[in-house]
Amino acid sequence: MEFFSDEALAIVVPILVYWVYSGMYMALGQSMDKYRLHPRKEEDSKNLVSKRDVVMGVLLQQLVQAAVAAVVFALTGDSSSSSTTAQDMRGGSPSSFLKLARQFAVAMAVLDGWQYAWHRYMHLNRFLYRHVHSWHHRLVVPYAFGAQYNHPAEGLLLDTLGGALAFLASGMSPRASIFFFSLCTVKGVDDHCGLWLPGNVFHLCFWNNTAYHDVHHQLRGSRFNFSQPFFVTWDKVFGTHMPYVLEERPAGGLQARPLMARAARSNGHEN
Repeated sequence: MEFFSDEALAIVVPILVYWVYSGMYMALGQSMDKYRLHPRKEEDSKNLVSKRDVVMGVLLQQLVQAAVAAVVFALTGDSSSSSTTAQDMRGGSPSSFLKLARQFAVAMAVLDGWQYAWHRYMHLNRFLYRHVHSWHHRLVVPYAFGAQYNHPAEGLLLDTLGGALAFLASGMSPRASIFFFSLCTVKGVDDHCGLWLPGNVFHLCFWNNTAYHDVHHQLRGSRFNFSQPFFVTWDKVFGTHMPYVLEERPAGGLQARPLMARAARSNGHEN
């Protein structure tokens, strides 16, 4: 695998995007308290894991992710598909762009379905929650670079294998996957950043957003809002959608307040 090949870039770029984008959010969070969903001090007082351990856990997951991606590309490598996609992205026909859009849509659907099923099961299965998924919920107050902090087994199963399945099912090329997995990375960081910034394109385009996922990290919402990373479809279908309202905190900032579970089952949404 060449250092600047599409396959190498598809492995490295999403990791770089993760740290650059999360670093941007962490910097913004130091000066934009009025847009925070939790007071800054609660990142240390309520969370059950240190930021150093979070960094080490994320780096471990990204190492495994890179290794699995390298194996997948080695087994499925096809230079012709890369060159075709390169032409598409330099200004191909409308049908070429439609093909890419279809591949992205398929990958999104596969990844959403895979992660919803396993995420929900890890909450329902006491053993898996206690020994695996509870790692992620050590971050009672989510922050940007904690987005990929998971037990290694969960990182492998949900994110890495889920991403590999989305890549294979969609038929996208390694070059297209650079953009798709960078989008997944940015979306995941945004969902955990703890900031409700005005004009955020993800808040405008997706109901599954920072506040929606923040509800899941709260005690009252831990059995709701399992959908990730893109749409709330499966929560709506299976009755695990928890609506919320955004309110101003008396001491400053915002909070996403979950509404009643009964209201959640009615599949309503307030924003």
